[in-house]
Amino acid sequence: MLDRNFNQNALRKVLCTDITYLYYGLGRKAFLSAIKDIASGEIVSWELSQNLELEFVVKTVARLEQLSLPQDSILHSDQGFHYTSPLYSQKIKQLKIIQSMSRKGNCIDNAPMESFFGHLKDEVDFKSCNTFQELTVKVNEYMQYYNHQRYQWELKKMTPVQYRNHLLAAVA
Repeated sequence: MLDRNFNQNALRKVLCTDITYLYYGLGRKAFLSAIKDIASGEIVSWELSQNLELEFVVKTVARLEQLSLPQDSILHSDQGFHYTSPLYSQKIKQLKIIQSMSRKGNCIDNAPMESFFGHLKDEVDFKSCNTFQELTVKVNEYMQYYNHQRYQWELKKMTPVQYRNHLLAAVA
């Protein structure tokens, strides 16, 4: 549905989501589910888990209830088992969000999330975290940094939150 149309100007109209793994401590692994607003580049929801159970992905989506989403918002993902599950689809429908999925085995179709996860892993040393709690703190700190302090060329050298406010001012 999205067809790689990542140039969006309507806030929270097109969102994308994915899951990545984070290695920390001595060979430990956690999983991060995140949702990104395509227009502003802002990470609007995230959830960290010690396992790949469906519930943490559904929680990530449930956090969207706290946002004011425009009618017919789209949430784009890959075709992983979390995103094709009936529980996930039910939550999306409950929130009146349109579900969009990449073609099977084509990570380029979800490039904004892949790019974000690449930056996250390049910029943060998760191996220094000895516990899941330390990892959680580090992820939350990075999300705040990414949204509020990390300037981005494609956002006219603004942070995602600054760019969101810029887009809001343009329509006011």
